[in-house]
Amino acid sequence: MRDVRRLAVRRRRPIAAVLAGLAVACVLLAVRTPDGVEVLAAARDLPGGRLAPSDVMVVRLPPDAVPAGAYVPGTPVTGRVVAGALRRGEPLTDARLLGPGLFRQALAGQAPAGQVVATPIRIADPDAARLLSPGDVIDVLAAFEDGPFQARVIAQEARVIARPPGRTDGGALLVLATTPGQAAQLAQAQAQGRLFVTIHPR
Repeated sequence: MRDVRRLAVRRRRPIAAVLAGLAVACVLLAVRTPDGVEVLAAARDLPGGRLAPSDVMVVRLPPDAVPAGAYVPGTPVTGRVVAGALRRGEPLTDARLLGPGLFRQALAGQAPAGQVVATPIRIADPDAARLLSPGDVIDVLAAFEDGPFQARVIAQEARVIARPPGRTDGGALLVLATTPGQAAQLAQAQAQGRLFVTIHPR
């Protein structure tokens, strides 16, 4: 009888060891950090505008799917302005948020430093502005109410850097890459009349 008990005890020990090992493995699997890189992304479809805390969430992407310039958790993005529409889950990058980094990137390689500047203008037709995206090339025309009502081209082949959202009752804001001379002419024309755009085909 004693031999039977000893045999049972001997058999139980390996089984208990196996069960203990399985329990440890399950715990490790439960607490293991999932593979991927955490980045900030849009928490919902965003038309643009300033980011609120509820507009941002953290997503985990495979390392090879993380876009250049993506923001990691802890980066202060609340209050920054989105340059254009974002879809839910789309990562936030330095190319999508307005700021010095976006302007430097947009102006890089277009001309020597100092010969191209970022110029904000307000055009009269907000519906026309909604047709534009960063990278589009436009001509800017001014219509003056004093004297003969005739539009005149003020700036040619200006590239759109950003189309910030905002009120539309007074027109729509655009940020263009222009020369300093074009910037001065646009400022004068905007003070004296209304600005319109024509769009170059891509």
